[in-house]
Amino acid sequence: MTLSELIKNIDTVNITGSTDIEIKGVDIDSRRVAEGHLFVAMKGTQVDGHTFIGKAVAQGAAAILCEDMPAEVAEGVTYVQVSSTEDTVGKVATQFYGDPSRKLKLVGVTGTNGKTTIATLLYNMFRKLGYKCGLLSTVCNYIEEEKIPADHTTPDPIELNALLSRMVDAGCEYAFMECSSHAIAQKRIGGLNFTGGIFTNLTRDHLDYHKTFENYRDAKKAFFDGLPKTAFAITNADDKNGMVMVQNTKAKVKTYSVRSMADFKAKILECHFGGMYLEIDGREVGVQFIGKFNVSNLLAVYGAAVMLGQSPENILIAMSTLKSVSGRLDPVHSPLGYTAIVDYAHTPDALENVLKAIHEVLNGKGHVITVCGAGGNRDKGKRPIMAQEAVKQSDKVIITSDNPRFEDPQDIINDMLAGLTPQQMTKVVSIVDRKEAIRTACMLAQKGDVILVAGKGHEDYQEIKGVKHHFDDKEIIRDIFENQKA
Repeated sequence: MTLSELIKNIDTVNITGSTDIEIKGVDIDSRRVAEGHLFVAMKGTQVDGHTFIGKAVAQGAAAILCEDMPAEVAEGVTYVQVSSTEDTVGKVATQFYGDPSRKLKLVGVTGTNGKTTIATLLYNMFRKLGYKCGLLSTVCNYIEEEKIPADHTTPDPIELNALLSRMVDAGCEYAFMECSSHAIAQKRIGGLNFTGGIFTNLTRDHLDYHKTFENYRDAKKAFFDGLPKTAFAITNADDKNGMVMVQNTKAKVKTYSVRSMADFKAKILECHFGGMYLEIDGREVGVQFIGKFNVSNLLAVYGAAVMLGQSPENILIAMSTLKSVSGRLDPVHSPLGYTAIVDYAHTPDALENVLKAIHEVLNGKGHVITVCGAGGNRDKGKRPIMAQEAVKQSDKVIITSDNPRFEDPQDIINDMLAGLTPQQMTKVVSIVDRKEAIRTACMLAQKGDVILVAGKGHEDYQEIKGVKHHFDDKEIIRDIFENQKA
């Protein structure tokens, strides 16, 4: 593709050099630049890509897309200056990869909790309905059955379009993706065409990046503001920000609720650890999930499938066969008669929802022991709130390490404990070593009890001082259970 064709849809400030040159690749990482590539200099939150323009040129870049022209320009290299590379990179990536999102039915899911579950369940459901699909999620990306590890909830615009292009080449009709607040704010989904969008809920998270709750909310809302009038927008009527999200959208708005009138409505008829029996829009269905928050997730999946043209009967048949997403209310049963549940809950709201779901099933017939921590180098304000939520709904709480990153794990634990009263502290212990914390919880549990191991879910690592060490909550629990005798 020629440079002139690649930049035809963007507003330029200045162009130095010829645009009649062939571009063989587009990169925002100078380490990936090869002969004939376009290097996009991004002003990131940690590093400024403009400082790597020289390196990109040395590695064979044929053209540079930048905001600030370098003091010296290299001979034979074309420089395209724009007012914002962040606003531009998505359009360039979309153009280079042949606008793949317009060749798919692309559905985005945003909100604080439930994004992974909803996107993954839609992917699994539509495959059961006989369609070829792609998935872009926190846990993993998929092109049909091909598994592609995920480093971020939402990839950068170039990687994103490359993946969508591969989905098109593989014959996929649908793609389902999580849209994180970071990705929306950083324009990583810029240039994509969405068939539909889903809003889950909004609670405190990522304030280390967004600074205020209003900024965080507005980042999510921007996704719906950008949907075209041909798209649908499904929002959670049970969340106080549900209608705020869609107040300026051009898309066709639909609502879902477990508490009030809505376009898609459900209620729980029966609940146990094996699943629930639900009524959805007047039809009964058995599902392999527990918890009211999962009823909301399933309603969002149901609503999206209806809006994508599937019949309610076929949707519910497929829904009855779906299983929980890895690391989301993921149970492991002990030979001694108690259950350990691994869950990704890493916000106060998510922790509250998971504990409520456990109590709904226990119905006062067992104790709850919660093992949880908080991530390092992230929003410190939620740490004491996390501890309060755990104590409120647990008989015993073990505060431990999550991913401490570059912080001292004990400092994080102290921040959590600072939110508790002396009375609450009587049922709390702190154990820095996460493996020992899980082992201790298993020693305390009796028949009929439930241990919740929260915070890491599907993750198979623990990040300490910039290094990821292998660590899998579920694996550790299974090892403990293997040595138990009934």
